[in-house]
Amino acid sequence: MAKDQKKQPRPKAETPKGFRDYFGADVTERKAMLDRIAGIYHRHGFDPLETSAVETVEALGKFLPDVDRPNAGVFAWQEEAVPGGGTAGDWLALRYDLTAPLARVAAQFRNDLPTPYRRYAMGPVWRNEKPGPGRFRQFYQCDADTVGSASVAADAEICGMLADALEGVGIARGDYLVRINNRKVLNGVLEAADVAQGQADDVLRTIDKFDKVGRDGVLALLTTGRRDDSGAQIDGVGLSNAQAAPVLAFLTSKGSDNAATLDNLAAAVGASEIGAEGVDELRQIAAMLAAMGVAEDRAVIDPSVVRGLGYYTGPVFEAELTFEILDDKGRTRQFGSVAGGGRYDGLVERFTGQKVPATGVSIGVDRLLAALRAKGLAGTQDTGPVVVTVMDRDRMADYQAMAAELRAAGIRAEVYLGNPKNFGNQLKYADKRAAPVAIIQGGDEAERGVVQVKDLVLGARIAAEASLDEWKSQPAQTEVPRADLVAEVRRIIG
Repeated sequence: MAKDQKKQPRPKAETPKGFRDYFGADVTERKAMLDRIAGIYHRHGFDPLETSAVETVEALGKFLPDVDRPNAGVFAWQEEAVPGGGTAGDWLALRYDLTAPLARVAAQFRNDLPTPYRRYAMGPVWRNEKPGPGRFRQFYQCDADTVGSASVAADAEICGMLADALEGVGIARGDYLVRINNRKVLNGVLEAADVAQGQADDVLRTIDKFDKVGRDGVLALLTTGRRDDSGAQIDGVGLSNAQAAPVLAFLTSKGSDNAATLDNLAAAVGASEIGAEGVDELRQIAAMLAAMGVAEDRAVIDPSVVRGLGYYTGPVFEAELTFEILDDKGRTRQFGSVAGGGRYDGLVERFTGQKVPATGVSIGVDRLLAALRAKGLAGTQDTGPVVVTVMDRDRMADYQAMAAELRAAGIRAEVYLGNPKNFGNQLKYADKRAAPVAIIQGGDEAERGVVQVKDLVLGARIAAEASLDEWKSQPAQTEVPRADLVAEVRRIIG
């Protein structure tokens, strides 16, 4: 090597900031959860769809609020003039959600797909945003949408299916609630309040703070303003108290049951036609959910659902987990939202120029999985593999035959492929693999046609709890005829 040639530094073995790796249980638990959800969606008549991870920036459109650059917030690049590539200068980007690709598919294959088109999709999405605690730049989404139906029956179906999905993964009734609202009702409230068009967005942002600041805080923010906890003055929207009254009536109209809530909402929208239309849609949804057997302890009309009202065009819904957990600081808090959705009738129109009604829901995969873990419901029946130890290198074919027999019987199994010289290291390996059983056969056992089957789970418990005499008796390790290997392993692992 030339003296002036510098040695290249080794690359750092680290995950890029905002990304993470998933191991063992993370992958299997997520897959088990998504498989159960897919089963529910499939029974409701929805078909799976997998779209490309890469879309054109034009297809994605303007996707992040308050961002003017078309490729801001995503991982995007320009196509080069390469053989088989796109036109030089075209922008491509990793998908930031699963809805924008659906809109493109619905437009591109509109002559081939049934109308309405029901689909579900599960997979990773990417956002080029600043990462933070619990906020990653790659994460999983799980969506279900109906494209091409203007009937609120599609919205009711999505809400009922969402309730079924939550129960399907193990969330018990009473531990969740699907809450339903309607953007048209809010439009009617804004009309009844005589809110100017330029003030509408400010009012939307204000009512979105209802959960944090309460009725009096929202009233102050809608009118003259308020001081926050730090003492800073926050300007109000500038409505009069009379204008703010319908908004507050809307936010506080939750009654003892759906019928009472709907009557209160009808009063809040006053003479507004669009508001009355929204209330009527909610009445239809409530009636259809009742007919589907989805009681009000599972899905309920709730005007406090205000997230997404700036995006959705009709019904909007949110699934909230109502049980409490301990946070990182040991404080008790309610788990909160794990899914949201609603009607978005304008998305496909960007491609076709024609209005195409659509409604759907997206489940936060990581949040729902965290909730299942908090309730002790995320564990799968999938344990580590049975480990066939190697006592004699020259008999590797015999050990592989044992593993093959176990696998043929539906039991996870592998042969130890490290250095077999130290048997203790083989058992340490089995422990690290969370193996339930180790298979041992030396030359003596092979001559006698038997194998030693070691119950590692029972062995660990005995080592921790048993007396010396009990430990010496080795009840966790049994000798069985070679022909009984599969039956004995099956007995141990249940």
